[in-house]
Amino acid sequence: MTPAPRSPARRRLFTAAAALSGAALFGGTAIAHAAESRRTGRPTGFPLPDGFQPEGVAIGTRPFAYFGSLADGDVYRADLATGRGSVVVPGLGAGHPTVGLKIDRHDRLFLAGGASGEIRVADARTGETGPVYATGGTFVNDVILTPGAAWFTDSFRPQLYELSLGRHGAPKSVRTVPLGGDWVQGEDFTANGIERTPDGSALLVVNAFADGGSLMRVDPRTGTARTVDLGPAKLPNGDGLLLLGRILYVVQQAQNAVDVFRLNAAGTRGTAIARITDPRFRIPTTVAAWGDRLYLPNARFDVEPAPDTEYDVVAVNRL
Repeated sequence: MTPAPRSPARRRLFTAAAALSGAALFGGTAIAHAAESRRTGRPTGFPLPDGFQPEGVAIGTRPFAYFGSLADGDVYRADLATGRGSVVVPGLGAGHPTVGLKIDRHDRLFLAGGASGEIRVADARTGETGPVYATGGTFVNDVILTPGAAWFTDSFRPQLYELSLGRHGAPKSVRTVPLGGDWVQGEDFTANGIERTPDGSALLVVNAFADGGSLMRVDPRTGTARTVDLGPAKLPNGDGLLLLGRILYVVQQAQNAVDVFRLNAAGTRGTAIARITDPRFRIPTTVAAWGDRLYLPNARFDVEPAPDTEYDVVAVNRL
């Protein structure tokens, strides 16, 4: 089957064969949605605004989830206790999407600007955006926060962007870090989700091209990348990453699945331990956690977006 045309989102859709091979490796994990919702009182799913085109999700120190819009860069905040929400940061309009995002303990949002090449910082309390950094990149995709920096991937260039952080996490300046070592750049979307290793010594980056889809461990000082040994597992549709302790969740978007690995402390090796699937998944892209749940926005990349296209968020139990 021929892959679908390039999408404005993180990864184009891949073939059914890739999805089936992953399913055989992991196996599925079922979720009891209705019973879980009754037990906790929290919804196991909730809608986003029609036409929103979600991609990224972030959850901070309080039970609110933030979602970025590919359509116009809006940031929508939802209360996890009720599922209700509203736009808290207006976007900069068409051509300025919000792809990946993270929030710090000061309610400061770090936004990856996709094809605009922007890195934006916004205040979730006031709704104000600024500063905005022009990276000169082609598709600023995802972001992870470390104690001294916010790190961003670029899907079409072999490089990361480091936004250094000063006192109280205030943003300072951006530098470009070229990727080397084992890094192989494809002609389409390559770098995608980003995380830290369990010991915090390096970065983990999805490379959706190298060796049929792999995970790379990147030295933040030099940009040298080394392939993480995941055994026979491949990440052809690898998108958002979430690390909880030594457990790494990898969203395999077109496979409608979350693959779960147990990593060693340095992040050089990982073992596949589970695959989370759900009939409500409609091409989820990214994942964040609150309590015992994972929250994933359905990007629905298999449909042409329109102002009345329905979007939603699915909550499943974490391992």
